[in-house]
Amino acid sequence: MNQTARQLLARLNAEYLALHKRFEGLWWQVRMGDHSLEQPQNEAEKARDLFRSDAGNLGLAREALAMTDLTDSERERLDIWEHFFELYQTPPELTPLRDRITALEGNVAKKLATRKEGYTDPKTGQFVEASKIKMRMIMRTNSDAFVRKACFDALETLSLDAVNEYVELVAMRNEFARALGFEDFYAYKLRISEGMSKDDVFSIFDEIYERTRYVLAGIRELESTKPGLRKPWNFGFMMTGSFTLEEDPYYDFDKALMRWGRSFAALGITYKGGRLQLDLLDRQGKYNNGFCHYPTLVNFNEGKRDPGAANFTCNVVYGQPGAGFQGSDTLFHEGGHAADRLCSEQIEVCLNTEWPPASIAWAETHSQFLDTMYSSIEWRTRYAKDKDGNSYPFELFERKARQLRVLAPTNLHQIMAVSEFERRVYEESELTAEKVTAIAREVSRKHLDYSEDSLWLLSVPHIYDWESSAYYHSYGLAILALQQWRKYFYDKYGYVVDNPDVGREMIGVWELGSAKLFPEFVELTTGRKLSPEAFLEEVTMDIEAYLARARQRVERMKTVPEYSGPVNLNADIRMVHGKEVIADNSVSFEDMAERYNVWLQTQKQKS
Repeated sequence: MNQTARQLLARLNAEYLALHKRFEGLWWQVRMGDHSLEQPQNEAEKARDLFRSDAGNLGLAREALAMTDLTDSERERLDIWEHFFELYQTPPELTPLRDRITALEGNVAKKLATRKEGYTDPKTGQFVEASKIKMRMIMRTNSDAFVRKACFDALETLSLDAVNEYVELVAMRNEFARALGFEDFYAYKLRISEGMSKDDVFSIFDEIYERTRYVLAGIRELESTKPGLRKPWNFGFMMTGSFTLEEDPYYDFDKALMRWGRSFAALGITYKGGRLQLDLLDRQGKYNNGFCHYPTLVNFNEGKRDPGAANFTCNVVYGQPGAGFQGSDTLFHEGGHAADRLCSEQIEVCLNTEWPPASIAWAETHSQFLDTMYSSIEWRTRYAKDKDGNSYPFELFERKARQLRVLAPTNLHQIMAVSEFERRVYEESELTAEKVTAIAREVSRKHLDYSEDSLWLLSVPHIYDWESSAYYHSYGLAILALQQWRKYFYDKYGYVVDNPDVGREMIGVWELGSAKLFPEFVELTTGRKLSPEAFLEEVTMDIEAYLARARQRVERMKTVPEYSGPVNLNADIRMVHGKEVIADNSVSFEDMAERYNVWLQTQKQKS
């Protein structure tokens, strides 16, 4: 054992753990609405980033690696830190530029979080206060086309609120990336987060687009029987609005916690003693997108494992049609993220974060795998029940599939649209607000083919933040990987929902943290290299074959016993609303869910 190496490793882990914890704690409070903490948050982020980019830390790791009496374990651990610091090396002269970027991003975040949001009632002319989330839900579920159009117009206007600042951010980010030797910021982010190039990703996306663009012609044909279908304020309602209302009774948000808990428990998912904090309802000033972050990383202190903590959130508009499905989807998606990191058994804390060397695409593979399972017909017929105990009817699933099967590739089309928009923006020379809006309209037209242009791409919150910008492609790569993984599990076990073998295999790979690159993880877990074929097989399947398979899977589930034990996810969980603590599972998960439901009724009375 080399004492010098051991001391260095202990110091690096302890220092990064503390810096990460301070930043993430403040980041959560700001995103939950306390914007008075933005300056301390920026300072904490800068301190964390200086640690990661410190050439002195890289030098220390290399000096230690040059020692001749290292054990294999010590050498492996030092290699991890050397790679970590290499990813973040930044010349000192770029620090002022990074500070300006951070400051502007903070100003944009505050502007978008505190602005007045709502639409003009087309009948009264009065302003109706409503968040972006609520207006999008209104567009999907409100039968009044004039109200839907009013919400669309309001969202289009809101999309332009930070376009000038965005142009500045793109220019500064590109300046930063080019100083490091990259073509542009998009190439820089893709390389450090996935170890891939733009050609690697967009060659796959281009192939998928060409093989699925038939969907756009199909929608145009459908418009002949549904006049106005391709108007952006009509599309969601005319295609799915009635189904959202029909399905709503089966997705009572009051039951969401228990359904999530039972489903994860049946899979055998564990948080290995971790701490979870959930903030699920929409409110003024709160960040308007779901996420999961980790204020305390899994870490080891003198060999003893600290299980770490995760915070996750969404913006349920309680009582609004569709809110129950949305909230449940978040519990599965963000709950999957939390399980991924909190199950890690890696000693080096830099392998237990959501930041590089973590692969965003691999993290999204887990979370999207679980929310795809949640939306499956097997899960619905077993867990989704109305107030009278009636299960989600297969007849409804079939009607919906027959109408919406044509849209199967469109979720990935939207992801590819965001990715292409960002790539083109970063590649554009002498960018202006006019060029940004033109690119947004053009890319939206290519992928969605609405009859009227939309600026919805400028309302995607990810593009305004350093960490989440230029990474939307990861959601698309994850869809390919999760379909490949689902095919592997169905071929091996025959079913996924409530299958503890599936949970066991997932936990086994979660224990590796960020020890491998995305393509390596995909091949490790599925036995095959990443390919679009499983996805294309899924979305191009003939409707009759698709329904026949669904029937088989529902019948298979009848042979699988329902989980009936207490919900124990091996986690300390508390439900919060901003700074208010509503309930926890100190007595039991079931007790927490009941107390949270009681509180929800008070929110219903306020709405």
